[in-house]
Amino acid sequence: MAAANPWDPALEPNAAGLLLGHLVASGMVTQKSLEIELLELEKETADVVHPFYLAQKCHTLQSTNTHLEAVLKKKRSLRQRLLKPMCQENLPMEAVYHRYMVHLLQLAVTFIEKLETHLETVRNIPHLDENLKKMSKALAKMDILVHETEELAENILKWREQQKEVSSWIPKS
Repeated sequence: MAAANPWDPALEPNAAGLLLGHLVASGMVTQKSLEIELLELEKETADVVHPFYLAQKCHTLQSTNTHLEAVLKKKRSLRQRLLKPMCQENLPMEAVYHRYMVHLLQLAVTFIEKLETHLETVRNIPHLDENLKKMSKALAKMDILVHETEELAENILKWREQQKEVSSWIPKS
């Protein structure tokens, strides 16, 4: 015995169908408003369920599936290639150039070590004008502070001289 299709409208109505029938019969919802809502829903979802877009998605999934199947078939050979050391396979060179290669590798290591500093410098280039303005303001403030410090030092020296003069007037007992 085949199972009944719950979506088949020819079968006895389900709870949703009974409720809609009751609402239409009572006049709370009209057949026309239901049709309008159904058309609006179709309009909103047309690009998702349109056969053209579904065919594109299906084709994409099939090509991805084909690619993954090919990768699985080649898994053993890929694993062996990845585990295999790559030394002296890609850069065969004559012995006379080995010393230059050593020097080149030293330069590459030095560059990689300083790469973060270089990148930070490049990142700061757009902010250079702003940083220069900040440095100019800081320099101006430092000049003012230096001038004030010099004035304070002069005042302290004058005060010391005055204290020496006052103490010289006081008789020692």
